[in-house]
Amino acid sequence: MMKILAIGDTADNIYDLKTFAQRSHIHLITFPPKKAEKKTLSKKGVEVFDSLLISKQIKKINEIKNNFDLCIVVSWSAARIAYLAGLNYIIFFAGNDIRTPPFVKNPRDPYLNNPVSSHNFLERQFYKAVLETAVACAVGNAEFDQLLKYRKDGIRLDRVFVNTKNFNENISPINLKKEKFTFLAAQKIGLEKGYEIIWEALKICKSDFEILQVEWFTERTSEEAEINKKLLQEKPHQVKLIPLIKREELGKYYQFADAILGQMRSGFQSGIERDAAYCKRPIICYTDESRPMIIDNKKVIPPFLPKSKDPKELSELIDRIVESKPFRNKLAEDEFQYIRNLSDPEKVANDWENIFENLIQKHKTIHNKKSKIILKIENWFVNIVEKYIYSKTMKSKNIESWGEDEYTKLTS
Repeated sequence: MMKILAIGDTADNIYDLKTFAQRSHIHLITFPPKKAEKKTLSKKGVEVFDSLLISKQIKKINEIKNNFDLCIVVSWSAARIAYLAGLNYIIFFAGNDIRTPPFVKNPRDPYLNNPVSSHNFLERQFYKAVLETAVACAVGNAEFDQLLKYRKDGIRLDRVFVNTKNFNENISPINLKKEKFTFLAAQKIGLEKGYEIIWEALKICKSDFEILQVEWFTERTSEEAEINKKLLQEKPHQVKLIPLIKREELGKYYQFADAILGQMRSGFQSGIERDAAYCKRPIICYTDESRPMIIDNKKVIPPFLPKSKDPKELSELIDRIVESKPFRNKLAEDEFQYIRNLSDPEKVANDWENIFENLIQKHKTIHNKKSKIILKIENWFVNIVEKYIYSKTMKSKNIESWGEDEYTKLTS
């Protein structure tokens, strides 16, 4: 049995790996949850750092690292901990981690005018070293080309998880009153998901329906905050905001809804769309036909609709889903069959465990070969920066994220 230390998680990727792994024991330790993470990440069997301080997080990892064969990290925050603890680690990139990496000067998403982050030269060099020191870097098919820009040995993961224990067609719907055809939009509001396209389409829809939209936003910068403010001001009449849904209840909401409204920008299916597909709900999600997925070494174009980002086409699709039961049933079945092939959790776990086996054979210990003297110098420098710079410059932002009482507790 392989012993894997996992640091950090996004969208339950590692939690699901921990759940379905057969040949490895995975111990997952995550960062103190903030805002939406308190509802969107699973907690059972997961350890949480008791401090926001990097020095204390490294100390915790140093206390337990000898119990493991290999480390896997999700997020740059997790990667820097593994790096400073002198581990052999895999970086799994989720979300926009490799699309707007911290070692690039002023990284920017194409739909925004301003950078999503700004790191100085030393910070960028540090994160570049974090990337280069990883024994492997892995990412889903959607972002693989982006990873290859920085790691020619990047690993492409064709299959991606759906936790079929939490998302399946046999889940009972939540008991809510429904007055008309109802879409559920469980994703973040923002340009990242193409909400300017969705809003425009809703203005010209002819059918009668309601959209239950969770009140959750992509808001990394002040620019995105202003964009979201404008989106709320222009919210179409069909949209009703609801509180963020706990992950353990999300399957019940999918079964309650008549259809699911997904993203209209990336051209790929994210966790929201995959999970809902396993519940056999018809899903609207833009598919970029020029970027097929790969299943068992074959290129496959997902059956999700629409195939363009045109608001008029989207409005017509929405109306057709509302008005035609045979159409939406066929769409739901096609999407389910595709996702069942792509996201079988046992096959996904097997892919990961093959990666673990190969790396453990190559790297006989969790300890990397970096000079202990250099590692001590780097840790000393990080401690100085954290104590005299980050503790001041990040204080207000962290208080906003965790609340003043929790922040005080986590930094004492």
